[in-house]
Amino acid sequence: MRPSGRQINEMRKVIIETNVTMHAEGSCLIKCGNTHVLCTATIEDKAPPFLKNTGLGWVTAEYGMLPRATNTRMRREAKNGQSGRTQEIQRLIGRSLRAGVDRVALGERQIVIDCDVIQADGGTRCASVTGGWVALKLAVQKLIKAGVIISDPLIDPVAAISCGIYAGQEVLDLDYPEDSEAGVDGNFVMTGGRLVEVQMSAEGSTFSRAQMDGLLGLAEKGVAELTALQLAAVG
Repeated sequence: MRPSGRQINEMRKVIIETNVTMHAEGSCLIKCGNTHVLCTATIEDKAPPFLKNTGLGWVTAEYGMLPRATNTRMRREAKNGQSGRTQEIQRLIGRSLRAGVDRVALGERQIVIDCDVIQADGGTRCASVTGGWVALKLAVQKLIKAGVIISDPLIDPVAAISCGIYAGQEVLDLDYPEDSEAGVDGNFVMTGGRLVEVQMSAEGSTFSRAQMDGLLGLAEKGVAELTALQLAAVG
């Protein structure tokens, strides 16, 4: 039995609220159970210097956690510099979102996705990727409506979900009690039914090829459900 009482292939309840801030070109609050992440998209009229005169656009991301997003207070990273974990997560978010972007159609501009964890209960990077795409899509819709770009540069939704082996069972969408005790922990990023990135590690026990395939099957199910929610949110 999972601590939450969920079935092994059952995700936490996911809610995506859009247009939650007044200034960002795109924004959403994604709630995956007790993990809540605010995602905003900012359009910048020029691309980074390394893309000057290439005609290519860019999507990048920043990630952070509020001091009381967790059960004990964390010091603000602004005072101490970003941790290696934070840098790794924001690079993951940026890579993941760019996988679903036609950078030629986007044009020579940059969209910055900010993912701020308000409350953490496992799966914050996955929620950030999933919510980050919604914020990105809303921002792109504004560009299209204004006639700044002609065609939609977003090829497919990008979503992410965690899977792992907890108490000897392959389970979908780990919350913190499961994540902290999982023998195997994995994050799966997908777009258009294809893999973008897989992060898997044995935390307390090794895993077989069959178990990895089982986790991938669970991930495909979870991402399909998330994609449906993303598309409904952006209308």
